[in-house]
Amino acid sequence: MMKMPIINFDEEFAVFTNRWMKEHDGEYRNYDEVEEDLPRIYMAFLNARASWLGNVTPGSFFTQFEDPKVLVDWLRQYCEAEVPVPELLMEQITFVGRPCEKRLLELLKDENAPEEARMTAVGLLRDMNSALPKMLYIQWQLDRDQKDDLKDNALESLAEMGAEVVQPILQEIRKANDAGQEALLDVLCRYPGNEQVVQLALRLFRDHPERRALLAGYLAKLGDDRALPALIEAAQADETTYLTYIELRNAIEMLDGICPERDFEDDPEYDAMRGLDS
Repeated sequence: MMKMPIINFDEEFAVFTNRWMKEHDGEYRNYDEVEEDLPRIYMAFLNARASWLGNVTPGSFFTQFEDPKVLVDWLRQYCEAEVPVPELLMEQITFVGRPCEKRLLELLKDENAPEEARMTAVGLLRDMNSALPKMLYIQWQLDRDQKDDLKDNALESLAEMGAEVVQPILQEIRKANDAGQEALLDVLCRYPGNEQVVQLALRLFRDHPERRALLAGYLAKLGDDRALPALIEAAQADETTYLTYIELRNAIEMLDGICPERDFEDDPEYDAMRGLDS
């Protein structure tokens, strides 16, 4: 990997801004006015020749580089050095576009790369509207924890790829753990009208009583009133707690059903919520 210069552009902009404020001392009455003028100050920063860049302007510095390997490896080096990745570098990667996609995908697959670099790569590929990492993102969801920032970021990209992700997800979702199924179903339920998705959501709802509050929301999003009998049955079940009942009731009403009334006077969750209201 070719070593590239690691320059903290945020610090350099702070230096430039401090110098600007001294040179324009009489123009601002308070710091709020400085903040309002930051776009103009930043534009001046971009266009000012900088000795710390060999007399090149910050705005044109990264535009000298178009090799995807150089640009994406540079991003990684910034993250490894724990220096903020310059927006200007990310803009150049996005501008170069498609040639950078494969290199960004390689970065995603490298489990030894800093998580910040991989997170940034996910965001850049999303900005490029790239479908290249689709199958990788699906595979990531199959064995995951409930909380995983990188995989959540990838899931957001999957959701934005459109209906083309539905069939690949359906082919893989049975291999996923509980957290993975929930994550993938969150994407699938954005595309109602698919019979397989409805049946999958109903099966998970019936098989996992402990997840019914979340799964009820997915069934509501799918908009298929065939889910009403299962939702109403769950709402009537003795083991259903107050907070789960609220989610079930919301789903039933979204599907134009009538939720059975329940008494939760002895439910600790109900007492806790009533205490908050008072």
